[in-house]
Amino acid sequence: MKHDIIIIGAGPAGLSFAREMAETGLNIVLLEKQPKSVLANPPYDGREIALTHLSRKIMGDLGMWDLVPNEKISLIKTAKVLNGSSPYALSFDHEEAGEETLGFMISNNQIRKAAYESLAGYKNIHILSEKEVSTLGTDQEKGWVELSSGERLEALLIIAADSRFSATRRMMGISTSMLDFGRTCIVCTMSAELPHHETAYECFHFDRTLAVLPLNNNQVSIVITLGSEESAQVLEMSKEAFAADIERRFEGRLGTMKLTSELFPYPLVATFAKTFCANRFALIGDAAVGMHPVTAHGFNLGLRGAHTLAKEIKNALQTGSDYASQTVLQRYSNAHRRASAPLFHGTNALVKLYTKDTPAAKFVRRTLLRVGNRLKPAKRLIMNQLTENKAA
Repeated sequence: MKHDIIIIGAGPAGLSFAREMAETGLNIVLLEKQPKSVLANPPYDGREIALTHLSRKIMGDLGMWDLVPNEKISLIKTAKVLNGSSPYALSFDHEEAGEETLGFMISNNQIRKAAYESLAGYKNIHILSEKEVSTLGTDQEKGWVELSSGERLEALLIIAADSRFSATRRMMGISTSMLDFGRTCIVCTMSAELPHHETAYECFHFDRTLAVLPLNNNQVSIVITLGSEESAQVLEMSKEAFAADIERRFEGRLGTMKLTSELFPYPLVATFAKTFCANRFALIGDAAVGMHPVTAHGFNLGLRGAHTLAKEIKNALQTGSDYASQTVLQRYSNAHRRASAPLFHGTNALVKLYTKDTPAAKFVRRTLLRVGNRLKPAKRLIMNQLTENKAA
C-alpha cells in the first residue's frame, strides 16, 4: 500500500506532526502499537508537562489547545531554584518575563488525547493501531515498512516518532549519544495544605532532586530523581511515609501533604541522535532528542521539532520540490539541532553539577545562583530559554 508519509509512533510528537501536515492533503498513515481505545482515552501516567509559550502558540494554531478543558490547564506564575539546604534561591517571576504566566501545566494524557482528537475529520490521515514494525528501508525513490503482520507499506518519506529507544532509528543506522544517569525518575501528584501560589520549585539536594510543580485545586506534581538502587525502597513506602518524606525534604513549605495518585517510575536516560535525518527518513520527538526532565523541555522540543519539519516540507510543496529530498530533511535536522543541542548539553551539565557533593561543586552552585539573580542579562537569557516567550 502506498502513502505520501508514514509516521511510526502515534504519541504526542507523531500526532502533532500529522496534524501539522493534515491540511496539505498528503496521504499520511500513522503506525502505532497501542489500540485505538488507548489513543482516544490515554490513561493517566503521572507525567505533568510544563509547556512554554511557544508550545502554547503551536498547539493553539493546530486546534489542540482548545481541546484541553480549561480546568485541566494549570499556570506557573513563579519559579524558584533551591540549592541543598541553603535558603537562597534563584527566582523567576512572570512579571519579569512580561507575561501573565511563565508557563502552563497539562497532564501528558490530556495532551495525547487532544492531539488525537485534533485529527478528527481529516480523511487523508489514517491511524493503523496495534501494528509493529519488523523492518524498514529506503532507496532513492521511496521508503518502505514491513509489519509483523506481513503487511508492506511504502511512502516517499518515513518519520520515526517511536521513543528515545527508537528501534526504527537503529534500523536506519543512525547512532545516538546516550547518557544513562543510573537514576530513576518517580512522579506522582499530591495535595497541599498551604497554597502554592502557582510557584514551581526545583530543589537540588545532594542525593536526589525534587521538583514541586503547581496544579489546580492546590494539587502539586512531584518529580523525584534518585539513584536507581534506591527507587525500589521509595516505591514500596506507604502513602503516609512517602508524604512525610516529601514534607521533610521540602521543609514544610506547603504544610501537610497527601499522596493523591500512585507512584510512577521512569528510568532516567538522555539521548541525542547524531543526525535527525537519513535518506527519505527523519526523526522527531524523543527519537531525535530524549531530554532529562529537570527543565521539562521534552515535549516542548518534540512539538517544536515537528513544527520545524512540517514547515520545511510545506515550503518544498509550495515550490514544487521533492519534500522528502535530503536537502529539505537536512535543513530540518540542522535547525532542530541548533535549537535542542544547547538545552540538552546544558541540562546534563547542570544535573551533574547539582548532584555532586564536592566542595568545588558546592562553591560553583552557590556562585551560579547568585550570578543568575544579580546579572539581569543572564537571568533574562535563562528565562527566555525556559519560557520560550520570545520565540512565540
